[in-house]
Amino acid sequence: MEISTKQQQVKTAQSTKRSFGTILKKGLFYLILILGALVMIVPFVWMISTSLKTQGATMVLPPEIIPSDINWGNYMKVTQAFPVLRFLGNSLLVASVSTVGQLILCSMAAYAFARLKFRGRDFLFLLYLATLMVPAQVTMTPQFILMKYLGWINTYEGLILPGMFNAFGTFLLRQFFISIPRELEEAAFIDGASHFRVYWQIILPLAKPALATLTVFAFMQSWNNFLWPLIIVSDSDMMTLPLGLSMLQGRWETDWNLMMAGVVISVLPVLAVYLFAQNYFIQGLTMGGLKE
Repeated sequence: MEISTKQQQVKTAQSTKRSFGTILKKGLFYLILILGALVMIVPFVWMISTSLKTQGATMVLPPEIIPSDINWGNYMKVTQAFPVLRFLGNSLLVASVSTVGQLILCSMAAYAFARLKFRGRDFLFLLYLATLMVPAQVTMTPQFILMKYLGWINTYEGLILPGMFNAFGTFLLRQFFISIPRELEEAAFIDGASHFRVYWQIILPLAKPALATLTVFAFMQSWNNFLWPLIIVSDSDMMTLPLGLSMLQGRWETDWNLMMAGVVISVLPVLAVYLFAQNYFIQGLTMGGLKE
């Protein structure tokens, strides 16, 4: 009886220790998640808070998270400081067309690398991926010279077309296309379907999560792009919103409340795109689209 009682006590102590260890692991896990969320959220909250402050309240100590004097007029002042609607329209046009172009070109290239068999396919794909190792700044000068010869300086063609070609998007979609069972396309081929019909009616509908993921990445990249529009555009009517926001930064002094109000306006379209595609975006991350 004493032995069985001691064994029961040992088992109880072990189970208690395991449960305590499980609780401790979960606690540390949630703590890391909370800290990560704060790292992401605090700058966003600070941006909104600064956009509602007066000029004199932006640098006060201790800083105010909730402004004592909320000034909604900063957003109106931003629209008066420069043509926000014009810059916003340019950014929407450039980002939307560039994103659609990436989806079309990257998906077609990914289908060729993933589903077609031709000599040198794998070597060509590795060579294509090697372009990811080249910094974008290295290729900007040759691209600018090419745009100059084509007469696309200060044009939407010069702003949009170079951003349509993306090796990362091709890689992302190829890895997802590989995971799609080949039996589906083989059955379509037996019924007389062409490669384009298989690509359009079978592969693309099944790849909505990966396409949504690429949509969010491509739109954000094009929307936030500053250096290429700065190089290719000199006409104020062709400027995108990031270039327009740089006009708010003075040489000696910057109105940070107006700057942050403009940044809030620039964040809203990206947030809308993410909210629209978030379900497919999360599926694309969780379904292992980057897995061979």
